[in-house]
Amino acid sequence: MCTYKEKLGLVSELIALAKADNVVSPAEYGFLQSIAADLGIEEKRFLELFDQPVKKPSHGSQGQRIVQFHRLVLLMNVDQEQDQREVEKLYNLGLHMGVPPGAIQQVLAIMHQYPNKIVPPDVLISIFKAHNN
Repeated sequence: MCTYKEKLGLVSELIALAKADNVVSPAEYGFLQSIAADLGIEEKRFLELFDQPVKKPSHGSQGQRIVQFHRLVLLMNVDQEQDQREVEKLYNLGLHMGVPPGAIQQVLAIMHQYPNKIVPPDVLISIFKAHNN
């Protein structure tokens, strides 16, 4: 399980992606807010992360990286708008997390095949397995 500081770092990463196109839509904000609440981050601290991001010390296990990458993909598509800046930010965050570049590219390519561009978790896991073997 993540420490509180790591959880703040996870949400900070998500906020950075949401801000990549210089607009945080109401859908993105609601998604961020629900993730923060699920991680036990109080509202006041959540709001502070928009101006004072927390750097995450590490990206943990492969499972934790897959979950965070999935959150990033969901966030990018929650407002049904995709901007090149968001795609580039997602790609760079994925690389920084240690996600194989081929896995990132494959997820970006196949997400258009699913309703609302939501890649099912089992598909995401199979992509990661293929790239880690």
